Amino acid sequence: MLRSLFSGISGLRSHQTMLDVTGNNIANVNTTGFKSSQVQFQDTLSQVLSNAGGAQNGQGGTNPAQVGLGVRVAGITTNFTQGASQLTGRSTDMMIQGDGFFVVRKGNDTYYTRDGSFDFDATGQMVLPGDGALVQGWAATNGVIDTNGPLTDLSVPAGTLMAAQGTANATFQGNLDSSAAPGTTITRSLTVYNPTGEASTLNLTFTKGATTAAPWTLAGAVVAADGTTTATATYNPTPAAPAVPGEVDFNPATGALASPGSLTVGGITVDLSTLTGFSGVDSVKGLTQDGHAAGTLQSFQLGQDGTITGSFSNGLKQVIGRLALANFTNPVGLEKAGGSLFTTTVNSGTIQLGTPGTGGRGTLAGGSLEMSNVDLSSEFTNLIVAQRGFQANARVITTSDQVLQELVDLKR
Repeated sequence: MLRSLFSGISGLRSHQTMLDVTGNNIANVNTTGFKSSQVQFQDTLSQVLSNAGGAQNGQGGTNPAQVGLGVRVAGITTNFTQGASQLTGRSTDMMIQGDGFFVVRKGNDTYYTRDGSFDFDATGQMVLPGDGALVQGWAATNGVIDTNGPLTDLSVPAGTLMAAQGTANATFQGNLDSSAAPGTTITRSLTVYNPTGEASTLNLTFTKGATTAAPWTLAGAVVAADGTTTATATYNPTPAAPAVPGEVDFNPATGALASPGSLTVGGITVDLSTLTGFSGVDSVKGLTQDGHAAGTLQSFQLGQDGTITGSFSNGLKQVIGRLALANFTNPVGLEKAGGSLFTTTVNSGTIQLGTPGTGGRGTLAGGSLEMSNVDLSSEFTNLIVAQRGFQANARVITTSDQVLQELVDLKR
């Protein structure tokens, strides 16, 4: 009878724990990135009343006789299945589609979370709004990210400056009309920049020779915004071609350059390798150059690989940083630390840091959040099961008490 009393008490305690876990799940049904938990029960040691006996001559074997001593909580397991997606439209809201955790830092401690409802503080640092944990990743240097380097605090401060870059290379392409009239002059322009970001104009002037069959000649000049010519140069054909400075020869059979030389004006190397010299078409134009003026950050967007790309006032885009994701051999071994955060334990396995979409880590979706994975129908069912289990164990205690009372009442 005393065994049944203590078995009932262990059942009460275990089912109370189940009620606590189920209640916490239901309470967090709308918590972003929350992962529900389940309770596993396990019987305790059983008291042996008689041991098993082996078969002997003329006598069969006997089974052991044992009385159980109750139940205990074997474990509380976190369910890491994907939660539903909720569209928010906020550029700072991010959702992991697949496995992985965002990495955040509070003081000297590192935590991991599925909650991507990020925000920015007054200094432009990307943080979790609840406790100000700093989001970790790799910051870009002049648009280049080194994912092999250490993690840093990500920040996207308003007014971030994109430094100016002077033009070092420019490309012109198209066709020069081989049948143009003698003395025809064609000037094509392209905007270029000096190292401080000041715009200038690169002019290429093509002049047809004295006869229709004569080649074109080419000269280049860089003209500042005030109209001052700052640099000039002539086309330099290769030694294999006729060594006439400025002369641009084409192969009459293929129309391709027969003198693929070089032109450098004011430190700008001009690529003319795709020019052609067919008859009847004049289509030469400036195509590209690699310089730009300075600009300030206007907005940003997030890619599926975690790359944060900023749009600047000079009309260009540049990578600002990249979010890091963490994965674990045994994510169920992580310990909940409050605030939708997890921390590592000795059983969570080695942390595997990397970029979204690689190494088994999920991709990111901007403007969305992962909701709680709590299934209310299952939780309310578990609530009923826990309640009935608690009632049944309470009835065991009541019945045992009644039997004890009958025993006491044997002596009136």
